[in-house]
Amino acid sequence: MQFRHDFDPTSLREYDIRGIVGRTLHPADAFAIGRVFGSIVARGGGHTVAVGFDGRLSSPDLEPQLVEGLVASGMEVVRIGRGPTPMLYYASTVRKTDGAVMVTGSHNPPDYNGFKFMLQGKPFFGAQIQEVGRLAAAGDVVESAPGSAQTIDISAEYLARLISDWDGGDRLLNVVWDNGNGAAGEVLTRLVRSLPGNHTVLFAEIDGRFPNHHPDPTVPKNLEQLVAEVRHRGADVGIAFDGDADRIGVVDDSGAILFGDQLMVVLARDVLKTHPGATIIADVKASQVLFDEVARAGGQPLMWKTGHSLIKAKMAEVGCPLAGEMSGHIFFADRWYGFDDALYAGVRLLGIVARMNGKLSAVREALPQVVNTPELRFPCDDLRKFAVIEEVAGRLRAAAARMSDIDGVRVQTEDGWWLLRASNTQAVLVARAEASGHDGLERLKAALVDQLAQSGLAAPDFSGASSGH
Repeated sequence: MQFRHDFDPTSLREYDIRGIVGRTLHPADAFAIGRVFGSIVARGGGHTVAVGFDGRLSSPDLEPQLVEGLVASGMEVVRIGRGPTPMLYYASTVRKTDGAVMVTGSHNPPDYNGFKFMLQGKPFFGAQIQEVGRLAAAGDVVESAPGSAQTIDISAEYLARLISDWDGGDRLLNVVWDNGNGAAGEVLTRLVRSLPGNHTVLFAEIDGRFPNHHPDPTVPKNLEQLVAEVRHRGADVGIAFDGDADRIGVVDDSGAILFGDQLMVVLARDVLKTHPGATIIADVKASQVLFDEVARAGGQPLMWKTGHSLIKAKMAEVGCPLAGEMSGHIFFADRWYGFDDALYAGVRLLGIVARMNGKLSAVREALPQVVNTPELRFPCDDLRKFAVIEEVAGRLRAAAARMSDIDGVRVQTEDGWWLLRASNTQAVLVARAEASGHDGLERLKAALVDQLAQSGLAAPDFSGASSGH
């Protein structure tokens, strides 16, 4: 049967294929993804693909269609069933499959779903995602061939591997976990039984409607129930996951949120004890505090582009043991495999807390305190957003500003820093500013607004947009 398929162009994203189920994403898309991705694997000399799916209501309908497309391309498909995305990454890594596809909507609303990929153990993103669309539209696939599919349960092996890196000794921590009704629920429930201490799991039931709160731990509102439970139980730490558990959120013993860069300081200090002088990567949105603290701990801080696929690729390139993003993607290559795994990051964090003489809140409070705007976004068409970045970067270079242009423009001043970048996943410009005090923050915001005005764009409304860190 002749094959060709047209995707909704909005579904072909930078890091995944994703859309609204029934509107921009359909079961036919899942089959086409299998047919095309399987062809890509086959043309590269491969023949095995691991497949998993998350807890969204639409995932059980999309996964069989994906598998059917892969099998039609001659693939030997290893189905691991429902679970967190990192468990699929683990399965692909240890089973050495040639590719992997996860059916997941990640942290997006319940009516979304999508597909994340690995190819030959590496991230599959950017131009490769666009190539899937081009090949499907052209019907450019390998001849149909009889493949196969088998189902395995890798969860016990994955859990045993997680537990094997526990290094917190016998201290009995009091921990609250917030699964947020996400895909990690069953694995997490089993994980805590093997960890020392007292563990409370909130919203362990996997429910793709996410009835208790949205599954995005970077949004403070989504952590309110975790904060309340940590305070109620006098817990040592609280840990939250997004919908597919590749991103982590952390609350300390006082109920305060540890933002992604603060968490990275805690993790980096520990990793650098066994990897002195190592490179530690963080994305361009991370606080200057993180980069300064990594250097103070004897590491080599490296600022890189935002995006989990970009970070993973850079991490493999430079051979660093730890990387992280403000979004909560944490990547361990120290004793782990270099992919983002919130469950593993949680185990490693608990080991650090268990070995502390004091409390996690004391570590957070001892860090330099800054004031920052939240990430602010305003619409700009795709071409114009990149043109604005170039205009601003050119003026700053001419003025000999202290700046980095690895991902937009990040400008260092006496007061702090401000960042203007084009989103990889949306047709928007993203702005953020950070300073050691409110007066400095106001000056940075004014400078950013001025740069935007010179580009003929109205800046986002910064009024009242500040928060302590």
